Amino acid sequence: MLVAISFYLLAFVAIAAAFMVVAARNPVHSVMWLILTFFSAAGLFILMGAEFLALLLVMVYVGAVAVLFLFVVMMLDVDFVELKQGFLSYLPIGGLVAIILLVEMILVGATYFTGANAKTVVDRSDESNIEAFGRVLYTDYAGVFEAAGFVLLVAMIGAIVLTLRDREGVRKQNAMDQMARTREDGVELVDIEPGQGVG
Repeated sequence: MLVAISFYLLAFVAIAAAFMVVAARNPVHSVMWLILTFFSAAGLFILMGAEFLALLLVMVYVGAVAVLFLFVVMMLDVDFVELKQGFLSYLPIGGLVAIILLVEMILVGATYFTGANAKTVVDRSDESNIEAFGRVLYTDYAGVFEAAGFVLLVAMIGAIVLTLRDREGVRKQNAMDQMARTREDGVELVDIEPGQGVG
């Protein structure tokens, strides 16, 4: 019973928070909902017995949210003075997210420590969680894993193309001129008299 309640609560919060990531107009609110989505998904992984995936999700993705927020600030040119003035307006949404996270952690901890886990990912007792994850990922889902890598590559190239701008007054590197340089172009021999500096 506790497993079912925890699962449905975590699944509902994850779906609702993922919707709010897209629906929120404020980028700060979107980041908070995204953190809540990641924590809810991590709780679902813990219920399945995949603790490695849960910790990976929290450490990598929640840790990378700061970098995501940095990209949002770079792309949208958010005014920091305006953000600092409206700091108190973020307290209700931050408090709501904190309360939901606290309830989720209590439920997941109670479910995990009572031993009432759902069907675990590891079926064999002689195989650890990381070994089972690697075996399934690189055998059954190898094609999907490589496709996800290509999607991330395309997203990275798209982000670079969107943020790359031509600005005046910026010195650029010309590789052909550098490779065509000779010793005579780049080296100047100066005969300095003793006791004199270079003028």
